[in-house]
Amino acid sequence: MAFVKYKRRRSGKTDYAARKKLISQAKNKYNAPKYRLVVRFTKKDIICQIITSEIAGDKVFAAAYSHELKRYGVTHGLTNWAAAYCTGLLVARRALSKLQIADMFPGVEEADGEYKLTEAADVDGEERRPFKCFLDVGLTRTSTGARVFGAMKGASDGGIYIPHSDKRFPGYDIETKELDADTLRRYIFGGHVAEYMETLADDDEERYKSQFSGYIEDEIEADGLEELYSEAHSQIREDPFKKDPEAGSKKSKEEWKAESKKYRTPKKTKEQKEATVQKKIKELAGEV
Repeated sequence: MAFVKYKRRRSGKTDYAARKKLISQAKNKYNAPKYRLVVRFTKKDIICQIITSEIAGDKVFAAAYSHELKRYGVTHGLTNWAAAYCTGLLVARRALSKLQIADMFPGVEEADGEYKLTEAADVDGEERRPFKCFLDVGLTRTSTGARVFGAMKGASDGGIYIPHSDKRFPGYDIETKELDADTLRRYIFGGHVAEYMETLADDDEERYKSQFSGYIEDEIEADGLEELYSEAHSQIREDPFKKDPEAGSKKSKEEWKAESKKYRTPKKTKEQKEATVQKKIKELAGEV
C-alpha cells in the first residue's frame, strides 16, 4: 500500500529524516527545549534563526537577516561568505543578550580564523554551561567552504556552543587534515572578494565597473574591506539590537487594530438584522 508523502517533502522543501534527528530530545531532559541554528539563503538575503520545536509548531527564539547589516556599515555583498559570518555573529549576540548571558560568553572578540568551540564559563565560582544549539542546513549542499558554515562560524565566535569540526571550513586540507587559519580569516574579512576585485580591475576594467558599481559609487576599495568588516563586527557586539535610522516610527498595537478595522464590515445588531429583513420583505411585496 502506497502512502502520500508529506506536502513539504513533495515540494522538496524539508528533509524529514534530518529534521527528526534535529528536533528529537532525550526523554530524560523533560521539558528542556532543543535549539537549532537554521541558516537559509535567498537571492538577496541570508536568514539566520535560532528555533525550537514544539507540538504546536516551531518557535523562533532569535533571528537576524543580512539586510540588517546595512545598520552596521556593510551595504554591499550581503550574500557573500563575510556577510554570512556577520549574520551568524549578529544572531548569536542577540540570543545571548536576550538570555542576559552575553557578558559571560563573549566568544572570539577578534576573529583570527582559529578553530575554537565555546567552553563553560566560571561565574561566581560555579561552572556555567554555554547556550547550545545545532546547525540546521536544510537542503543546502554542505560542500567544503560553503557559506552556511560561515554563518555557523559567526554564531560560534559570537559565544554560542555549536558542536562542529573544522573539516568544512575554507582552508582545510584533506591531505594534511589541518586547517589553515589564515585562509579562514581571509574569508571572514572578505579577503577573497578584495582579491577578486583587484584581479578584475587589472584584467577587465569594464566588467569591474559593472560588477562592483555599488562599491565604486560608495568609494569602497579592495584594501578597505577588512577594516569595514572589522568595524561591523565591533558594532554588532556593541549593540546587536541597533535600530534602522531610516525605518521611521513603528505603529502601536492600537494603531494596527484601527488600521485593520477600516476594511472590516462591522457586525450588525439583532435590531439592524430585523430591520434589514423587514425592508427586504417590503421591497419584494412592492414588486408583486
